[in-house]
Amino acid sequence: MMSLMVHLKTVAHLRGKGDRIAKVTFRGLPFFSRVAENCEEVANFNETFRWPIASRLDGNEMLEIQVYNYSKVFSNRLVGTFSMVLQKVAEEGHLELTDTLIDDNNTSIKTSVTIEIRYQSMDGTVGVWSDGEFLDVPDDRDGMFAFETDSLLSGQSHGSGTSPGRSLQGSIPTFRKAGKGVFSAMKLGKIKSSRDDHRKSDEPAVLDMEDLDRRAMRLAGAMDPDTISLASVTAVTTNVSNKRSKPDIKMEPSSGRPVDYQISITVIEARQLIGLNMDPVVCVEIGDDKKYTSMKESTNCPYYNEYFVFDFHVPPDVMFDKIIKLSVIHSKNLLRSGTLVGTFKMDVGTVYSQPEHQFYHKWAIMSDPDDITAGCKGYIKCDIAVVGKGDNIKTPHKANETDEDDIEGNLLLPEGIPAERQWARFYVRIYRAEGLPKMNTSIMANVKKAFIGENRDLVDPYVQVQFAGQKGKTSVQKSSYEPIWNEQVIFTELFPPLCKRMKVQIRDSDKVNDVAIGTHFIDLRKISNDGDKGFLPTLGPAWANMYGSTRQYTLMDEHQDLNEGLGEGVSFRSRLLLSIAVEILDTTSPEIISSTDVQIENVSNISESATGKMDEFFLFGAFLEATMIDRKIGDKAISFEITIGNYGNQIDGVSKPSSTKKKKKDGDNEEEENELIQNSSEDEADEDGDLVSVSTTPLMKPVITDRNYFHLPYFEKKPCVYIKSWWQDQRRRLYNSNMMDKIADKLEEGLNDVQEIIKTEKAFPERRLRGVLEELSVGCSRFVTLANKDVNQAGRTKLDRERLKSCMREMDSMAQQTRQIRTQVKKNTVKEKVKLVQNFLQKLRFLADEPQHSIPDVFVWMMSNNKRIAYARVPSKDILYSIVDEETGKDCGKVKAVFLKLPGKKGFGHAGWTVQAKLELYLWLGLNKQRKDFLKGLPNGFEEVKAINTGPVLQSIPPVSLVYDMKQVFQLRAHMYQARSLFAADSSGLSDPFARVFFSTHSQVTEVLSETLCPTWDQLLVFDNVELFGEASELRDDPPIIVVEIYDQDTVGKAEFIGRTFAKPTIKMCDEHYGPPRFPPQLEYYQVYRGNCTAGELLAAFELLQVGQGGRADLPPLEGPTDSEHGPILPVPLGIRPVLSRYRIEVLFWGLRDLKRINLAQVDRPRVDIECAGRGVQSVLIQNYKKNPNFSTLVKWFEVDLPENELLHPPLNIRVVDCRAFGRYILVGSHAVTSLRRFIYSTPDKTSNNWATAGDILVNVDADPSIRKMDTVVKLDATSDAVVKVDMTEEESDKDKKKKKKKKKGGVEEEDETDERMLDWWSKYFASIETLKETLRAQEAAQAEAEEREDLEIAAEAGDFKPDDLLLKGSKTKEKNKEKKGFKDKKKGPTADGTEKKPVKAKVDELLVYNKELESEYGNFEDWLHTFNLYRGKAGDDDEHALDDDRIVGRFKGSLCMYKLPLSEEITREAGFDPNMGMFQSIPHNDPINVLVRVYVVRATDLHPADINGKADPYVVIKLGKTEVKDKENYISKQLNPVFGKSFDIEATFPMESMLTVSVYDWDLVGTDDLIGETKIDLENRFYSKYRATCGISSNYSVHGYNVWRDPLKPTQILAKLCKDGKTDAPQYGPGGKVKVANRIFTGATEIEDENGLKKQTEEHLALTVLNHWEEIPRVGCKLVPEHVETRPLLNVDKPGIEQGRIEMWVDMFSMDMPAPGPAIEISPRKPKRYELRVIIWNTDEVILEDDDYFTGEKSSDIFVRGWLKGQQEDKQDTDVHYHSLTGEGNFNWRFVYPFDYLMAEEKIVISKKESMFSWDETEYKIPPRLTLQVWDADHFSADDFLGAIELDLNRFPRGAKTAKQCSLNMIRNEHELPTISIFKQKRVKGWWPFVARDENDEMELTGKVEAELHLVTAEEAEKSPVGLGRNEPDPLEKPNRPDTSLMWFLSPLKSIRYFIWHNYRWLILKVLGLVLLLLMLGLFLYSIPGYLVKKILGV
Repeated sequence: MMSLMVHLKTVAHLRGKGDRIAKVTFRGLPFFSRVAENCEEVANFNETFRWPIASRLDGNEMLEIQVYNYSKVFSNRLVGTFSMVLQKVAEEGHLELTDTLIDDNNTSIKTSVTIEIRYQSMDGTVGVWSDGEFLDVPDDRDGMFAFETDSLLSGQSHGSGTSPGRSLQGSIPTFRKAGKGVFSAMKLGKIKSSRDDHRKSDEPAVLDMEDLDRRAMRLAGAMDPDTISLASVTAVTTNVSNKRSKPDIKMEPSSGRPVDYQISITVIEARQLIGLNMDPVVCVEIGDDKKYTSMKESTNCPYYNEYFVFDFHVPPDVMFDKIIKLSVIHSKNLLRSGTLVGTFKMDVGTVYSQPEHQFYHKWAIMSDPDDITAGCKGYIKCDIAVVGKGDNIKTPHKANETDEDDIEGNLLLPEGIPAERQWARFYVRIYRAEGLPKMNTSIMANVKKAFIGENRDLVDPYVQVQFAGQKGKTSVQKSSYEPIWNEQVIFTELFPPLCKRMKVQIRDSDKVNDVAIGTHFIDLRKISNDGDKGFLPTLGPAWANMYGSTRQYTLMDEHQDLNEGLGEGVSFRSRLLLSIAVEILDTTSPEIISSTDVQIENVSNISESATGKMDEFFLFGAFLEATMIDRKIGDKAISFEITIGNYGNQIDGVSKPSSTKKKKKDGDNEEEENELIQNSSEDEADEDGDLVSVSTTPLMKPVITDRNYFHLPYFEKKPCVYIKSWWQDQRRRLYNSNMMDKIADKLEEGLNDVQEIIKTEKAFPERRLRGVLEELSVGCSRFVTLANKDVNQAGRTKLDRERLKSCMREMDSMAQQTRQIRTQVKKNTVKEKVKLVQNFLQKLRFLADEPQHSIPDVFVWMMSNNKRIAYARVPSKDILYSIVDEETGKDCGKVKAVFLKLPGKKGFGHAGWTVQAKLELYLWLGLNKQRKDFLKGLPNGFEEVKAINTGPVLQSIPPVSLVYDMKQVFQLRAHMYQARSLFAADSSGLSDPFARVFFSTHSQVTEVLSETLCPTWDQLLVFDNVELFGEASELRDDPPIIVVEIYDQDTVGKAEFIGRTFAKPTIKMCDEHYGPPRFPPQLEYYQVYRGNCTAGELLAAFELLQVGQGGRADLPPLEGPTDSEHGPILPVPLGIRPVLSRYRIEVLFWGLRDLKRINLAQVDRPRVDIECAGRGVQSVLIQNYKKNPNFSTLVKWFEVDLPENELLHPPLNIRVVDCRAFGRYILVGSHAVTSLRRFIYSTPDKTSNNWATAGDILVNVDADPSIRKMDTVVKLDATSDAVVKVDMTEEESDKDKKKKKKKKKGGVEEEDETDERMLDWWSKYFASIETLKETLRAQEAAQAEAEEREDLEIAAEAGDFKPDDLLLKGSKTKEKNKEKKGFKDKKKGPTADGTEKKPVKAKVDELLVYNKELESEYGNFEDWLHTFNLYRGKAGDDDEHALDDDRIVGRFKGSLCMYKLPLSEEITREAGFDPNMGMFQSIPHNDPINVLVRVYVVRATDLHPADINGKADPYVVIKLGKTEVKDKENYISKQLNPVFGKSFDIEATFPMESMLTVSVYDWDLVGTDDLIGETKIDLENRFYSKYRATCGISSNYSVHGYNVWRDPLKPTQILAKLCKDGKTDAPQYGPGGKVKVANRIFTGATEIEDENGLKKQTEEHLALTVLNHWEEIPRVGCKLVPEHVETRPLLNVDKPGIEQGRIEMWVDMFSMDMPAPGPAIEISPRKPKRYELRVIIWNTDEVILEDDDYFTGEKSSDIFVRGWLKGQQEDKQDTDVHYHSLTGEGNFNWRFVYPFDYLMAEEKIVISKKESMFSWDETEYKIPPRLTLQVWDADHFSADDFLGAIELDLNRFPRGAKTAKQCSLNMIRNEHELPTISIFKQKRVKGWWPFVARDENDEMELTGKVEAELHLVTAEEAEKSPVGLGRNEPDPLEKPNRPDTSLMWFLSPLKSIRYFIWHNYRWLILKVLGLVLLLLMLGLFLYSIPGYLVKKILGV
């Protein structure tokens, strides 16, 4: 940061003796020295002054020092002034000097001043001014005059001499701020040149851009040319100085109006649901609507694929707050509601804010709301999309979905939210409320009072908080206007929550129904920050202001919606003290409450000072003008009322609490609180004497302005109002908001400038953008220094501190990024940088919105007959005063044009567009103690009139009115040239527009031009004797705005409003010269608004000329008569109207299409009239529209004078009239071409690449599909010599085949080769879709990488981290991307030795799948034939984008071409130039032509359900002209994604039948079939287009097989025809597979194989290669339409703008005079192949034992195995039971047989079954092939027990283990890493697999193992070798060898003893036996030892 320091040492050679004071001013900011007392000749000040400055010191800037003789009593007398230019200081940085002063008469005097100046660049330590330095006004009013003040507070009114600031006006240039916006108007911004120079400096008008830089230089001193606003040099916003603020032109409140929304949710499947053997159902709930999926039995991973659609018609706010709730319910049926497994919640707004407004294929995490200690309860995979009107959703392609098994990487969460969300408590504390309105009638109260004898408050409030679909209520405080609750509402929700807003509502409890008193929304994003240094949501304690309907109580409140928070509140309702805190729960702690129900608790009271200290605020308003008062109100007297909170509200503001005591005079704090809400009409004792608030202006009767509007005669006398109020002093919040808002305003204006420059194609937009960025970075840095003030203020909440920190961080980083971007702005990057900067703008606006309120907003009401009529709401921050300029509100102390509007719903639609009144209003709000300056911003030249009843007149009392004694007379000239694209207000589709211009109290109208939307009035309106009050020079800077309203004249009734715009006039004072550059003014475009929508543009100029002493004679003369009052119309004078030159416009008339009936009669003989700027041409008459709707003469032309400047070109009108009998003409419809620029003919540039003739060029045709997919076309210049190779030669493909056969570790060759015979059209289609997906993925990855790189660069250059970090980061991000993308590869995963990586794709020829309409890819095929829609009827207003489709009455086909005359010769001299065709050479004739149209319908996706069951039975209907093909009998039952796979042939005749309609209908058994949606295709444009959209060109040529050539013309014939049409030499085929076209050489294969495998020579491949690269051929080349499938949205008239599904299709057209095409390609859906899966269950092992034996307590199980493939209901099969298994071993040798139909390509099993017993027909389902095996324990009497299960996906399942020992849980746990096999490839597999179940802790546990064998056979094989079920014939299995343990006790007791006793007690028995043996031995030993001993002793 930089600063300027001035050390004022001494002032010498003074005369006399006295007190001296010095004032030092720089950049408009004065500092005063201390008073040097009693000094004689020399005054020693020795003081240093310092200015922190935001922008470089400029050489032209001035420093000014004024020395005064100081007086305590009188005003200070100026001794002299010293001014110097700081050029030397700027260069050298330091200067010392002594110089003399000059006096009033600019003469030098003896007195001299000695100063030292330093200018230094500081290192960020910037001094900031604290309030004290400015505001220390001593109470004894002694020091008052130390401040120079322009206000009249100092007690000098104009009579008593001039104030010091004024007296210098003539002689010394005092500096005024004269810029608008933030910085130029800041005290520390640059100063524009002085007042005398203004004349030179403000030249506006549209400039040539070269001139702009010079002019800008002069405007801003020698400012950096980049930073000058274009707006400040163009007329609309010129001269906006600091006295006026910009009005807002958009009138109508947009929120609160209902809109159409459609939410579509596809529930695909669920996985890992917690629970045993469950029957899950998914419930989808939005708001109060619930829909359920079907129930899937006995599975933890059900597959649904069900689609649900919800339609809403509600306001956006209501929509986005609705909660989408997905819940899984276990075993729900008709009788029981089922048990909840888990839920997932998210609000609609979160989905809408996602890219494309959707989540696609994401996994929602289920959690249990009743048990927050439990973890995840499972996952649901779903798609959620929210579509508003006009949104179109790009769905990724819906074909062969491969299962994304990576759940963690695809969670249903917005970007940046962690996967592991934690539970948190949200504490919403509600303390108390104030200022509640009456909610009951007073009659009741009086009755009650009579009975009970006490006065009750008429409201029973309670607070209701809504969050994430839950509600909590506080207790009801009976009869209290100031209820105190001190309660907290606690929500338990996952954090971060996916619901953005919390709704807090005060409600009135009533016996009948509770009504809302006021609503406040809390946006959690604004009270928290999720960054690294972020903070949890926190708020307050702070007051929330609530606004709603007016306060008087009525039984039926028409504005009740406003109290619910819909729409803009029109009155203050109450304020509520609340706070919010969030605590993250530790779910492991034992004492936690595990349910998520809302709890209510009491909390302790909060201290008074917690919300800030109370302070007295002062609000002043002056009404300078009240015009445009609606005539309905005009007959009664009118007054205006201003209120802030309840202060100033006289009718219905005060609801005094019955309990309040009178306020004590010394006013301690609590009493003050109470008084808060009351009106301050009680005489409050005050330092200023008894100041009574005056909040209404006196009643006054309006005067007529014109037929529509009245005005109030506020001429010299302007009424004022002022209100004192008490609020907590939380200005800091508003100040920070204001600073950010101002930065944002400045940025927005700059960006608009840049866009305007780009749009109008002026030079150097990049310079302006650099300037904008410079301003932004300076602004942000300035914010950081200013915002860091008084941090320790009372009442600062945690949110204040955290928000300040995060705002400062944001602004700091924004400043750095901005500087960074500024260096990257180049001419070619301007547009993308503008987009980047737009994000900054949004961020600034977001940051500036302060979530904690302080001072309520100010309302201005117009009252008539004591009723409230119309209002305006002014945010209090906009008018809040601060001594630091940046912090002041943008409208504080400025005159603002305020438009009053009707309250609530009355303001919607027409009523909302008419202005109720326009006020010129001056407002000032600030602390009472800072009041002295409150009149400073008013236009000068007034005297104050005080209220009469004040005793001794104190100067400080505000005036009740101002009387202006200065009056200037002006003449306004409004040059109304023309308007364009106006709103169609009549039923003819046109309007009869006239414009009404308002200025001050005058209004005039232009003439009415009938039947046009583009009127050229060319009329000058002169307003004489316009009186404006105030100083002339100020008016020059700040003229009032001009309002222009455009109306449609109706023969009966009053004129209808079309739209309105604002303008500022260019002003000439009487002493200025009328001449360039400012005069005459230039015409400009003004955008016309109707409500919030644009309704056209007005081209006009306005000048305001001061009438001097000489009267009107001095003004520039007017041409034409001006004497008579209503003389002939004056035209716009010559200097202003645009310069014209001669143009020729050629019109190609092709034909008319689809003309609707007019007045019930058919159009028979239509004609087209073309008109532009008064000239025109008519087409020939079509003699019989029915027979041939084309014109016989194709080209006509006319000449016309048009402005040189293309932007000023008038629109061209196309009208179609029907010629009836007796010479009558009836208008059919019209179309206005607003911009002719696209039809301007430019001569082809012979030097460009395409015309290059420097030798032949070899074109590189790389047939590698991956490149072709990405559509990368190599652009070639004339000198490149790329050689071409096409890889279809034989050796190549053989090599390829060898390469493809990858060896696997077992050495078995894998069958990768696809059999040619197996391939069909669908193979091609699915391969293409894979390609499409890969392309999209690659694009996304590339985009992500580019973004990452840019971020890294920015960060690196901003110096955030070292370069080596950069490498790390880069690699990390790559890893991240890899991980995201890599899961698919992982699944297919590496085998044990990691050789096989990814299966190689077989080479299949592909087509192009467009995921949009073909038209959008090829510019609607309007390459030479354009389609103009003809409109008739009134334009709709129902919505912002009123869809004009219903107004279209037909289409005109033709084209335009315009060029300046004369045209260069060479064009007309070209060979074969037909002069009759003009510029439209080589256009086909338009005679009728017969065409065979072949429509292929592949399939439809995401159809809107048409039946009650949430499904539809779709079939296709195709209409073309009179032919209609209904495919009703082939409807597809209950399917929203039907595959049709059909082709239809229709013969048609263009042009009569050229609009093809493909519709999808829903078949109904009873009643008529409903239309689901339709799409229309204009075949004619396709047929004639040079892109050749008749039959797509395939990538390879073959004569048989699935890729057979479809076109009747072979590639060589097509190529020859294209060359002939393009007047190019025929292709030359050379040896060695080369072909030369124009000067490009292509190479390719030359052999082809026929059906019998014979090879032939052919040139077709070569020709096809050329066709596929046709866009590279010079001059004639363009991209030819390839073989393709397009995806078209289906639309329905009843739901305009919202897609009802999509249809995939393509159209081929063949002219009937060509050879007939072959048969249509077979695309009927693949029939599923019949298979049989044979599963043999051999054995089980280690199955857990469930049963206890009666006798022995022995554990055993009666095991059986159950299995199914399609679903438990359909085909479950059980083995027999292995009873009494004591070891978990079971032997079965049992066979299951499952026949099924399988679609290879989609990897789905197809089942057809009736949905219920009432279903009419079977429904087809597709489910993934998953074999489920379960192990059960059979019980005789109770239900069987489920023990465990395994589910094998037959496409990818782990190999079975060889032995039971090797079989473990890891086979399931690490499924991703293990190699998987597919039964469809392996055919036969045997092994051991684990059974698993979940224990109480939801952990997986092993519950058994099964040895099974899977054998897959086709239906044919199954027939040849049949097998029996179970162990039956044929091919029976042997009986298992089972130990028979069932009746053992009786049959073989030994065996059972062996089993039961031996089994359990064998160790015990063995031990006992061992012990017995031991004892036996010991006994024998003891028994025999004595004998032996004796023998030994005796020696026997």
